[in-house]
Amino acid sequence: MTFSYGGYAGRYAEVDLTAGRVHVREMEREWARLCLGGTGVAAKILWERTGPQTDPLGPDNVLVVGTGPLTGVMFSPAGRMMFASKSPLTGIWGESHVGGFFGPEMKYAGFDFVIVTGRSPRPVYLLLQDGEAELRDAHHLWGRETGETTQMIREEIADPTVKTAVIGPAGENGVLYGCIIVDQYRAAGRTGMGTVMGSKNLKAIAATGSLPIEAHDMERYLEANGQEMERLRDPLWTDSLASLRKYGTTDLVAIINEIGRLPTKNHWTGYFEHAEDIGPEVIAERYRLTQEACYGCAIGCKYVYRVRGGRFAGGPAGGPEYETIMAFGSNCLNNDIESVMYLGHRCDQLGMDTISCGKSISFAMELWEKGILGPDDTDGLSLEWGNVDTMTELVERIARREGHLATLLAQGTRRAAEVIGGDAWRYAIHCKGLEASGQDPRAHQSVGLTYATNVRGADHLRSLSSLEELGYPEIVIKRFGREKADEILNIMSPKYKGELIWDMENLYAVVDSAVICKYGTMWPPVYYYETFANVLPPLTGMSEWGDVRYVIDAGRRISHLRRAYNHRLGITREDETLPHRLLKEPMPTGPAKGGLPDLDQMLDEYYEFRGCDPKTGLPRRDRLEQLGLGFVAEELATMGLLAG
Repeated sequence: MTFSYGGYAGRYAEVDLTAGRVHVREMEREWARLCLGGTGVAAKILWERTGPQTDPLGPDNVLVVGTGPLTGVMFSPAGRMMFASKSPLTGIWGESHVGGFFGPEMKYAGFDFVIVTGRSPRPVYLLLQDGEAELRDAHHLWGRETGETTQMIREEIADPTVKTAVIGPAGENGVLYGCIIVDQYRAAGRTGMGTVMGSKNLKAIAATGSLPIEAHDMERYLEANGQEMERLRDPLWTDSLASLRKYGTTDLVAIINEIGRLPTKNHWTGYFEHAEDIGPEVIAERYRLTQEACYGCAIGCKYVYRVRGGRFAGGPAGGPEYETIMAFGSNCLNNDIESVMYLGHRCDQLGMDTISCGKSISFAMELWEKGILGPDDTDGLSLEWGNVDTMTELVERIARREGHLATLLAQGTRRAAEVIGGDAWRYAIHCKGLEASGQDPRAHQSVGLTYATNVRGADHLRSLSSLEELGYPEIVIKRFGREKADEILNIMSPKYKGELIWDMENLYAVVDSAVICKYGTMWPPVYYYETFANVLPPLTGMSEWGDVRYVIDAGRRISHLRRAYNHRLGITREDETLPHRLLKEPMPTGPAKGGLPDLDQMLDEYYEFRGCDPKTGLPRRDRLEQLGLGFVAEELATMGLLAG
């Protein structure tokens, strides 16, 4: 049946790198109807094409590059897109999202998705242009850093406006947390998607186009879009939006330190005494040049900075974001903001996730402090806390896997701890192999559940709630009822947090499939399921998406499909836990002193709402079948991975 939905380009590119062939195909109607786009469609593709036998760095692994119907269609914010694959860092579900302009340009070039398989015998890059796709030689780009690669591609195509998604030396050299850099300095950072590209000898994807994206009913869509834009102007969000516009995500340094959950000294504590030195005011007053926004965004949380003198002089460059400041700042006991900005920029140029890189360095620093690593283990580097010289050198060495220590840390903290042995595992702060992002569950109960159940590991972007953290009582009452509000708004109460995170996970699954930014849905919580039921029918022409219940079920369907992907790889309740420090060691200092997450209580409640067996975490057949996932239930049943 011909694809005819609005909001989509209507095509995808099937790229076989081994054969050197690209086929342009019509978008599948069922992808849109059941999974919408982005994450949802990627989950279906990866379920069908990869599995337990797939080597994440082998030619059989599949990389899905995706957009959603709201990408590039005047909705605010509409500049997001995503990458998904079996992760080389964790061995399970891998997914990373990024803003900027590449996603919209990919749609204007005529493609909703790119599906990459195989391994090219030589370095190549993919060019998407006005409905056509071709592989081009990239031997002259191999080994280049991301900024230089982007510039060279633009010169080669003779188009300074071409948008790019490129990898750097880290992805080429097999650093397991290699990332993909979009539009010079925006990173699809987590789970090693750049390393998957590197394993396939795919250096970059470039997109340029002028093809239109049609709405099914433009007049109705513009009306619905205007209604959602008006919601952004509600006084309820004034303070949150003003903060994002003024400081970007750097404002979180102050906010999160104030409640005692800013990861400090390899997550030893959640309070950094020198947070002001790396906080929002310092960056805004001394280094900021200008503010920026991703495509179509009315919030505008991005900015450009420059360090004008001294050792770390350079720029202009983008960021740094909160997570980078945390990873190279407080978590390494480093209050030199200029070095933090420099290290973040070097990771962007080298194509390396700042969170996993910074956490790997802080892990090594703690092992040095504990005497588990000594001078004979560190290739001449001294690993005292806050040692900027060592941090600067290690970032370069890790990206190129130079020396014993750098090669070890390039594998991530879980694998490094396994190699080192002894008590090293106690200081590897990860879930399912993914280094923890910038939150501490000992100061915020629902963070613990978010980390434990997250399909990609210890990360916040699949289900983190800001409702209780930043205080939105009106929203909590509206969504969950007055009788539950007090417990939900208490960040240190585990009660009702299972329901809260279940709902957030479902909502964000829709957000990540639409595909839009978390700002506006996570913080501030402007958009909810009703937003999608309002804008999707006039945009796409799919009337079923006008039913809020259908939208909610789609979020549940996508969440279950991703979880089933991990179950098939052996993930059960036993794996949905927290690192020893965050589960067993009470917070030692700061406003949350003495705090610990009550993970078991939250997990029991979460599994009840998710429709899973509380003992194993495995899904029940009836829940999967209700959501149109009977084919998933059948396969899990044959593997003995189904509850009931």
